[in-house]
Amino acid sequence: MSKPTRGLGKGLGALLGDSAGLEQLRRPVHYVNKEVVGAKDPQDTADILRIPVDMIEPNPYQPRLSFDQEALQELAASISSFGLIQPITVRKKSADRYQIISGERRFRACRLAGMDMIPAYIRDASEQGMLEMAIVENIQRENLDPIEVALSYQRLIEECNLTQEQMADRVGKKRASVTNYLRLLKLPAKVQHDLKVGLLSVGHAKVLLGVEDASAQEKLCDLVVKNGLSVRQLEARLKELLAAGQKTPVVAEPLPDEYGRVLERIGKFFDKEISLKRTSSGKGTMTIRFDSDDEMRRFLKALEDSNI
Repeated sequence: MSKPTRGLGKGLGALLGDSAGLEQLRRPVHYVNKEVVGAKDPQDTADILRIPVDMIEPNPYQPRLSFDQEALQELAASISSFGLIQPITVRKKSADRYQIISGERRFRACRLAGMDMIPAYIRDASEQGMLEMAIVENIQRENLDPIEVALSYQRLIEECNLTQEQMADRVGKKRASVTNYLRLLKLPAKVQHDLKVGLLSVGHAKVLLGVEDASAQEKLCDLVVKNGLSVRQLEARLKELLAAGQKTPVVAEPLPDEYGRVLERIGKFFDKEISLKRTSSGKGTMTIRFDSDDEMRRFLKALEDSNI
């Protein structure tokens, strides 16, 4: 596992230069090659269809009652620039109505961004076995980009209630490989976009995942795209930047597998990312960020139901 590197801070932009001209290389991901609902009868599917916004309704059982408007505006701006990288998941209610299973925040941001079609997975929530088979079959395709693979892994975990170990066994991959793909979804939207459309490789992404600061990740991403750097060249450039007057990097210890399982299980109850840091002596801190009292109550109820 690569070690997260800090210390790439305020002077990074000056060292890397500007990113002018990169807009010509980047185009929003609109899934224009995907079928529109109505072109075929949607069943449980691992593929993506496009659904008119006015045919989608929120889930009345959505545990989150309030959404940060500033964060929604930021997400809408990102979607306008790069498209919706991670489709929402809906279920069919009637011939022309769909209800959100997951992704209401993304749905609201898409409306703010003025989208009239939203990419979505359509599933029958009662047919979990069929969905699992469909997703596993989809993963076997040779033409999936890294983000599509990562999203498929995430769906197996979240919608089919599989652990990372079970999911790795289903798809015939090592757990470390699965974990590395899932980590790609933690990258900023710009980086995910460039990875999805082939401007970056998975090797580049692994290097960027070793940098903790999201702004620094984006600037290094720009550097790769602008100059066509190889993975080795990116690694060398990163070392140069750290030696060019930046702070000595503080390196976090890699987490044992059982710590990853803790993050995986607790993370299901919160919308914000959970951070866990550990020293070589085994001491550390775990930080949980949440948006509402309802999230914490949901977590408490799960603990009480499990007699933990």
